[in-house]
Amino acid sequence: MTLTLHMHPLASFCHKVLIALYENDTEFEKSLIDFSDAQSTQKLTDHWPVGKIPVLEDQRRHQVLAETSIIIEYLQQHYPGDTRLLPSAPDAQLETRLWDRFFDLYISVPMQKIVTDKIRPEGNQDAFGVNEARQTLNTAYEMLERQLTGKIWICGEEFTLADCSGAPALFYSSIVHPIGPGKPALDRYFERLMHRPSVKRVIAEARPCFAMFPFHEDIPKRFLND
Repeated sequence: MTLTLHMHPLASFCHKVLIALYENDTEFEKSLIDFSDAQSTQKLTDHWPVGKIPVLEDQRRHQVLAETSIIIEYLQQHYPGDTRLLPSAPDAQLETRLWDRFFDLYISVPMQKIVTDKIRPEGNQDAFGVNEARQTLNTAYEMLERQLTGKIWICGEEFTLADCSGAPALFYSSIVHPIGPGKPALDRYFERLMHRPSVKRVIAEARPCFAMFPFHEDIPKRFLND
């Protein structure tokens, strides 16, 4: 197999790349990383010493790629499919990259702050930091509502790299910090994402690991079964 994705099925940033791969039926092999196992972790850090997932290994081109947006752009450049995830027009590219980064930085990052705080040892929680994260998510949800009004996907009519980022970001953030009332455009967008075949596949594959998620008891029942 030419492409190998070093990943974990529960990780939101891995979901982002998996969605892109499934959108174009790209052939690849999964290499599951278990951070509790030194040998498994070493397999990752041999490729990317900072030890973050996902990492894409391209044996044919002798390339190792990290960072989700870079991986997806690389796939479009060297392993294109029917779904063009980064538009060809320069202005559209900039908008797509903007909202891709928005989901990563202002949805995924504060969501992960809330999640990691929940598993901190007793007495070491960061209540101030969690409150800041929740305020960031509230602001981000409001901005998304404005951006999505009158749109199908985050940048318009076409599903893009930014939507690959939006799906896992909103899936997990809506569990740890619900979107709340008064955001019909964002609610409709979320439902479109959750019904996208590539997204449904990623969630189904993550399901056996949901018990490991610190907020697993808050996962809506509809995501626990096919």
